[in-house]
Amino acid sequence: MTDTDKPRYRLLTGEDTHAFCLRVSDALDEGYELYGSPAATFDPTTNRMLVAQAVILSKKG
Repeated sequence: MTDTDKPRYRLLTGEDTHAFCLRVSDALDEGYELYGSPAATFDPTTNRMLVAQAVILSKKG
């Protein structure tokens, strides 16, 4: 994906796992910066912690 194809804003969501942390890390490596605080909620029906992190495309990247 080229820089012109990348959305300036992304909301990454998923289960709180190592794989989710890698997705956020990959976005940072692609030139995105964290935007705001992460959000977390527990889903008692599935017994899972769900998380979200917004990222924005860095103007310097």
